[in-house]
Amino acid sequence: MTDTASLSLTARTLVVDLEGTTSAAGFILGDLYDYARPRLQSWLDAHANDAAVAEARAQAIADAGLPSGADTEQVVGVLHNWMAQDVKATPLKTLQGQIWAEGFRRGEINSHFFDDVIPRLRDWHSNGVEIAVFSSGSVTSQVPWFRHSPDGDLTPLITDYFDTVNAGPKKVAASYDTIAARLGAEPADLVFFTDNPDEVRAAQNAGWQVVAFSREGEPFFGADFGTAPVVSSFEHVEVTAP
Repeated sequence: MTDTASLSLTARTLVVDLEGTTSAAGFILGDLYDYARPRLQSWLDAHANDAAVAEARAQAIADAGLPSGADTEQVVGVLHNWMAQDVKATPLKTLQGQIWAEGFRRGEINSHFFDDVIPRLRDWHSNGVEIAVFSSGSVTSQVPWFRHSPDGDLTPLITDYFDTVNAGPKKVAASYDTIAARLGAEPADLVFFTDNPDEVRAAQNAGWQVVAFSREGEPFFGADFGTAPVVSSFEHVEVTAP
């Protein structure tokens, strides 16, 4: 691992991961999971006619090998097991995203950002750097996450949102090709901030610039990030628009 105290790079668009990079994994796996967990069963039943909910339910049944006629309690058991293991399953992310969005709307939950993140995002945006998001959490949850930040509505800073549905798995290079195409950018004009070594390699394999984050107390602190520069704070990076 290479510790980089100060890093300067040029990029048209900065794409940020959330968990462990901009925000504490413990908050997402703790506060937000705790909010969604007891609401999954009632949400599935109350929104059974919602196309996205029906699709998520069917996908969870198929992925878990349950009988096609599995009841809600069985489906919720699968979802709770995935949550306990922190499985990045698309049907779980879809349902959690809907529940969190409602919680944000009601003012029952708020998002979390490390102290170094929001000031730098504002600075880079004001200096012409586009900012996008790529997270395993659904776009449905990403938008209210930025709208209900501790420092107000951040959605004006964000150009686009990507998840495992509209881009693909985060550990696969092709997903980064998809994002580059959608942003209309060359890979070399993009930089990805992430704390996950597998995501670092995938983005590098797609030709992106990558900055790895090793934050003390986060799941990948001290991990081997290969050739990527490693920092512990947004304050240690300067991003300049071309």
